[in-house]
Amino acid sequence: MDWAALIALLVFIIPMVFSPGPNNMLCAAHGAQHGFRATLPLTWGMVVGWSTLGLVVGLVTASIESNKAVFDALTYAGAAYIAYLGISIARSQAKSAEEAKETQRLGFRTGAALQLVNGKAWVHFVALMATWGTLFGEGIGSKFLLVMLNALAGYPAVLTWALFGTRLSLMMNSPQNAKRLNLGLGLSLVGVALWVVMPH
Repeated sequence: MDWAALIALLVFIIPMVFSPGPNNMLCAAHGAQHGFRATLPLTWGMVVGWSTLGLVVGLVTASIESNKAVFDALTYAGAAYIAYLGISIARSQAKSAEEAKETQRLGFRTGAALQLVNGKAWVHFVALMATWGTLFGEGIGSKFLLVMLNALAGYPAVLTWALFGTRLSLMMNSPQNAKRLNLGLGLSLVGVALWVVMPH
C-alpha cells in the first residue's frame, strides 16, 4: 500500500464529493421543498447510480479517454440535463408546506438515472481511475475498492446537502424568501452546468 497515494486520493475525493455539484445542489433543493426524510430515496438512488457508474468507468476508462467525441457528448448531455433541472427549480413557484407535500417528489430512479448524465461524476471517475486505478492492486477488485471508498465519502455529502436545504427552508418561511431560495438553488445548478462544459 502506497500511503502517500492514499492520502492524496482522500484529498482528491473529499473536496470533490462535498463541493457544489449536480447531486449536492439537487439534494439541497429537494430537501428545501420536501424535507430531509422525503429526500432519502433520492440519495439512495444517487449512491447506487454513482457507484455503478464508477465500476463501469473503472472497466472502460481507456476507451472513454481515447474516444474524446463520446466523452464530450456525455459531458454536454449531462450539462444540458443539469441546466434543465436548475431552470425548473428556479422557475418553480413558492409553496406553502402543505402545497409542497403535494408536488412531485424525486425518488430512487431519478437519483440513479441522473448519474448517467452527471458530467462531474464522469470527470471525477475518469480522473480517479486514471490516477489511482491500481492503488489497491490490479483488476476489478482494486476498482471496486476505489468505488466503495467514494461511496463512503459521497453518501454523507449528499445527506449533508439535503439537511442544509431543509434548514434553509426553515429560515426562508415567507413566500418571497422561498422564491428567492428556489431561484438561488436553481441558478446554482445552472452554474454547475456551465462549469461542467468549461475547459479545466
